[in-house]
Amino acid sequence: MHNVGIVGVGKLGNFHCRNLSQMQEARLVGVNDSDAERMAEISQTYNCKAFETPEALIDAVDVVGIIVPTTHHLRMAKLAIKARKPVFVEKPIAASVEEAQEMVDLAETHGVPLQVGHIERFNPAIQALDPLQFEPKFIESHRLSPFNPRGTDVAVILDLMIHDIDIILSLVKSELKDIRANGVAVISDQADIANARLEFESGCVANVTASRISQRTMRKMRVFQPDSYISIDFFQRLTEIYRITNQDHPAKAAIELGDIQNGKYKRHIVYEKPTLPEVDAMQSEWRAFFTALDNNEEPVVSGRDGLKALQTASCIGDIIDGQQGN
Repeated sequence: MHNVGIVGVGKLGNFHCRNLSQMQEARLVGVNDSDAERMAEISQTYNCKAFETPEALIDAVDVVGIIVPTTHHLRMAKLAIKARKPVFVEKPIAASVEEAQEMVDLAETHGVPLQVGHIERFNPAIQALDPLQFEPKFIESHRLSPFNPRGTDVAVILDLMIHDIDIILSLVKSELKDIRANGVAVISDQADIANARLEFESGCVANVTASRISQRTMRKMRVFQPDSYISIDFFQRLTEIYRITNQDHPAKAAIELGDIQNGKYKRHIVYEKPTLPEVDAMQSEWRAFFTALDNNEEPVVSGRDGLKALQTASCIGDIIDGQQGN
């Protein structure tokens, strides 16, 4: 069992505490927060200790969860890493690429495991695709949310789009070649709607859209590759696969939709709807971190993954800021 401490128990930190308190693999030892009243409330709710300083908490636990505002990620991570305690840090990994690089370098120098909380990697809709071979040629994603004043201190790229950026970078096993982007600040001082076109050395192109001024919530991704089309709905937790096969008898779970005559060969169009695991994504990401620690493996979403996602998001933000003259 892993003894865990959480630094930062705001709304998101509370979610982490709740999920950790329900897991057999973890024991929530304590919490720390700059708001003493809030810290006392959370510690009572989950029957754990309230630590007056982050240093005292870090000293008392085996694993540290950093859920403070992004501007404080590096400072808290430094304390934990120098104490040789594995770190789980929420996304984005840091407030800037420079801070993220410093955090990653420090963790690697001290040999401390570092996982970044890109929770959509653990959404059942994306986990259902693990058995598939990916060779994407075109990816389209839309992540739209109604306006919420919370989170408007950063542009929509870091607030929402970075989720899809991380997933796309994990699916496309190729280096980025070019980035083009556009965005508009509508309600806040930062871009509230943005679109980016990512071009990879492999020839794959990803068209990514994020908005926080939508009338409804949408979190969808479509992946097109040779012989298949994959639709992923992160919000509804639904995955659908349309593919072309030479097999006369497709898998039992597949539904035949028709045939395509290709010369003298007939190919079948089949539809599959994978059964998704009934799991909580936040518990899954913590469980994956614990498994990596137990097996001395690199975390599923490593510090370098978080750095790469932030580098891409920051580049998109810089392009949009340049267009707006910011």
